Amino acid sequence: MHTIGTLARRTGTRVQTIRYYEQVGLMPEPGRTAGGQRRYGDGDLDRLSFIRHARQLGFSLEAIRELIDLADHPGRDCSDVDSIARRQLREVERRLARLEALRLELQRMVRECHGGSTSDCRVLEVLRDHSECLTDHEPGTL
Repeated sequence: MHTIGTLARRTGTRVQTIRYYEQVGLMPEPGRTAGGQRRYGDGDLDRLSFIRHARQLGFSLEAIRELIDLADHPGRDCSDVDSIARRQLREVERRLARLEALRLELQRMVRECHGGSTSDCRVLEVLRDHSECLTDHEPGTL
């Protein structure tokens, strides 16, 4: 049996995150000692490691919930898992394309900057000119 602290250390997950996963149903409610301390088994450790790895790959909590459901039912068609993974791959590819566009824009800004005073700074000029904004993403997102 593992405490929540042990589970957190072994998986690199914050205690608050584990509690959150319990609240949203990704992790089952753990057993408790007479004193109310959470106790987790090896299955819980495996499940949390699965969730942690899926999060590192960028899967949403809803996609992880789907994957867990599929994993909990052996013998189901793997094409459903493949579909979820392909959906995540497309999202990563979209993010990479946006990041590449951002990289190119920043390179252009830096390349066009020739020093001097801030009143003549090309970087500041570009940042002030909203017509040159990249429009393929929402503000504050990548």
